Amino acid sequence: MAYQWFKSFHIIGFTVWFAGLFYLVRLFIYHVEANEQPEPARSILKAQYQIMEKRLYSIITTPGMLVTIAMAIGIISTEPGIIHQSWLHIKIGLVVLLIGYHHYCKSLMKKLAIDECKWSSQQLRALNELPTLFLVAIVLLAIFKNNLPTDLTGYLIVGLVVLMAATIQLYARKRRLDAEKLAADLTFTTETNA
Repeated sequence: MAYQWFKSFHIIGFTVWFAGLFYLVRLFIYHVEANEQPEPARSILKAQYQIMEKRLYSIITTPGMLVTIAMAIGIISTEPGIIHQSWLHIKIGLVVLLIGYHHYCKSLMKKLAIDECKWSSQQLRALNELPTLFLVAIVLLAIFKNNLPTDLTGYLIVGLVVLMAATIQLYARKRRLDAEKLAADLTFTTETNA
């Protein structure tokens, strides 16, 4: 019975953790883009994003990570034999990298708070896709265990990276074209009114 409880809360924990990581970097994107706004909107937006980032990181994302890790320890304690399986070693390695990503987000949050973040919104969009790759790999390992088709999984991960990169580029192009259209419309309106 303990195994089912640990596993249930492990799933709940990583769902909360990933939701927090996905939204946190999205807030970073908006925070960086707030620099493009005129005052007082810039200061108001940046202050609001800073509050939201801190709360999300402290109240949702970090507790989600801690529950995930604690429940994983519980699962292993109820089934100690799995600690010798290679799929679990790979999964733990990915989780360690994800914990590093989690802490890197905290350092970015601190840099944003003091206006020292050098990341552009487009770079942050790419960074925001990284947890997706972790999520796919970790879930596949948890489901397939030692029977994971590594060649197919490798193609899937590469395909996801290509799709994400293309999507980010297309979105950047769309934003640039929208900005150019808005500038042209403003110029036309100004000329017409003059």
